[in-house]
Amino acid sequence: MQDAYFLYHSIGIYPGKEADLARTMGAFAAVWGAANDAQWDWLLPRRAAFIDRWRAIINAPEGSVTTAENVTQAVHMILTALPPERLRGRRVLIAADCFPSNHFLLTRLQERLGFTLDTVPLRQGAAWVEDEDFLNRWGPDVALALLTWVSSTTSARIDLPALVAHGRRMGSVIGVDITQGAGLLPFDVMAPAVDFTVTTSLKWMCGTPGAGILHVAPSLIADCRPELRGWFSQPDPFNWALDRFDYAPDIRRFDNGTPGCVAAIASLPALDWHAAQDHGAILAHNRARTARLIEAARELRLDLVTPEPEARRGGSVMLRLPGPAAAVVARLRDEGISTDGRGRVLRASPGVVTTDDGVAALIAGLARHARA
Repeated sequence: MQDAYFLYHSIGIYPGKEADLARTMGAFAAVWGAANDAQWDWLLPRRAAFIDRWRAIINAPEGSVTTAENVTQAVHMILTALPPERLRGRRVLIAADCFPSNHFLLTRLQERLGFTLDTVPLRQGAAWVEDEDFLNRWGPDVALALLTWVSSTTSARIDLPALVAHGRRMGSVIGVDITQGAGLLPFDVMAPAVDFTVTTSLKWMCGTPGAGILHVAPSLIADCRPELRGWFSQPDPFNWALDRFDYAPDIRRFDNGTPGCVAAIASLPALDWHAAQDHGAILAHNRARTARLIEAARELRLDLVTPEPEARRGGSVMLRLPGPAAAVVARLRDEGISTDGRGRVLRASPGVVTTDDGVAALIAGLARHARA
């Protein structure tokens, strides 16, 4: 049942999503299956509209956002495009509560690009990395720091202005993974100004897989030479002279071959829906329901692994259960309540379709199944 849907940290739904997606995919099928030459005149403007929607969400300048399949690919795109001397012999800094896929990538890239990956650890018994520990580890030898705005494992939210200000003093390239907060919490790539931003259209944005984005600040774009390049990396994609390749002056240089447009087109209805909403009301809706879940955790004596202050957390509530979360998730699913788990941690993220009755159903289900 939709009113007990708590998976906005994972997929995300909005009213009418299925119908919008079916209509859009039907239109794509009709255009792409037609025996004419109208396909690209239909597809490319919709890809551009997808990019413009994301530009508005994160307040990114024109020519600074492009598509990527996912966050991991977007991080690869920017790191492999930086001048080699920016990274070689220096550190890349990341927190232990980052999205693991980014860590897997960086662990491998350090061998080829010549940097040392430095992972700021959790304190003994802590659930998230403290900002203070990250700052203490961040010296002038850090070439690049990849910040996780909101953790996917605890919903802990960093003090982004303080961290960015410190990074500027250190002279580091600063990137931010905003996946777990984008579309729910206000984010502005200009305030504080960051060098690159990565995210996906899943989760609070309610889009589809494969519809990620990469934002790169114009001041950094000029220094980047993406290694994966192709005809769409040029100012004029139809320049096919083999001896006259040149990078586009803006974010288009991060494009390569023929762009995959389907995921962007499939996610565009969700972004259009989001653009028409009262974003303050969406956040207030979430805050009221997460507050009730936090209160219930205390009442049920469940271990809360999400910070209680609103300013310190995203839109999720994570609870450490007495035993494996998978068994509780399965029982809740049987009762029409959608959550998920990681080890002993149950994750619950109320969004636009989650009602007070749905929250009450989850709390009652936790009382039945989650206490020792």
